Amino acid sequence: MPDKTLKEKLINKIKEIDDPAILEEVSNLFELQESETIYKVNEKQGKSIEEAKEQIKNKQTLSNEQADKEADEWLNE
Repeated sequence: MPDKTLKEKLINKIKEIDDPAILEEVSNLFELQESETIYKVNEKQGKSIEEAKEQIKNKQTLSNEQADKEADEWLNE
């Protein structure tokens, strides 16, 4: 399907939507595409981010399975 046809279909579908919740979700999807989103963090959050970057750099990470297992163990204590 050519891009123009797909765009036209999407535009027409959006025009038909009356549900504010669905429109909000569509809006959120478009916002996810923005590449220049700037997040403001406080000092503590900034330090946590830097610490996490160091851990990644030093290969001090967990697989999803390991993280899930640790979270399950922590929640069941």
